[in-house]
Amino acid sequence: MTQKLAVAILHGAGTPEKNFAEDMIGKIYKGFAKEVKVQHPEQELEIVPVYWSSIFEEEEERLWRKLQQSADLDYVRLRRFAVEFLADAVAYQPSSVADNNYDKVHAVLARALNRLKEKAGPTAPLCIISHSLGSVVASNYFYDLQLKHENIGIHTGRHTGQSPLEKGETLALFYTMGSPMALWSLRFIDFGLPIRVPSPMVKKYYQHLQGEWLNFYDKDDVLAYPLKGLNDHYHSAVTKDVQVNAGGLLTGWNPFSHSRYDTDRSVIAPMVEGLARTWMEVNKS
Repeated sequence: MTQKLAVAILHGAGTPEKNFAEDMIGKIYKGFAKEVKVQHPEQELEIVPVYWSSIFEEEEERLWRKLQQSADLDYVRLRRFAVEFLADAVAYQPSSVADNNYDKVHAVLARALNRLKEKAGPTAPLCIISHSLGSVVASNYFYDLQLKHENIGIHTGRHTGQSPLEKGETLALFYTMGSPMALWSLRFIDFGLPIRVPSPMVKKYYQHLQGEWLNFYDKDDVLAYPLKGLNDHYHSAVTKDVQVNAGGLLTGWNPFSHSRYDTDRSVIAPMVEGLARTWMEVNKS
């Protein structure tokens, strides 16, 4: 029996459809099956979408209705995009108030990791695929696990399990798409510390696993930035900043490219290669 990989996909800012990851999952399965020569990739990759913005969905919709009622606004599509991004970003900020949104969002991710533990096993290598603000959510979550051990369980509504996967010990692959993480780094002295990928503990379970952190950005996407140049810590932690041209003729040359990473071949292909390489490394006979 082979060791499955566990994959969590976090969407970006705004409230997508609940099936937001469907196309990406299909492309990952298809590419993975071709890479490792398996007929049923869904038996080797357990993939769970993390619909974290459900926490904000109702209030953001109510806010947008009120804003539209109060004035005749130009650039409605672009403005809706901006409002959703900023609203999620503001609402997600850490707070000392009990039962705050930061904790609620992390509880959603904790429950997703619990499902992955049940499906793929407690020591399954973990891959996180994250877009936009979802990359900040993922980074914060694993930062707490790696560097603030006393916070384990606190910022997840006590949902953090004690399996190696749920504690982030098997984190092997981190893919960030259209990430504004560079902007968030302003909160910290000298732009702060990144999470470590792979996890420092992964060698305990898979001695030869290398792992990687690829950060995909489109130079036309005003919310996405490279990360390796932030400081020496990021330079070491991020395997590569990958410049891509996300989107097609209508979006590839403008800020709307921000929403097109998840189905772009230049993004999907390197992730599939990483998943295939990791699967083969942990399933060597």
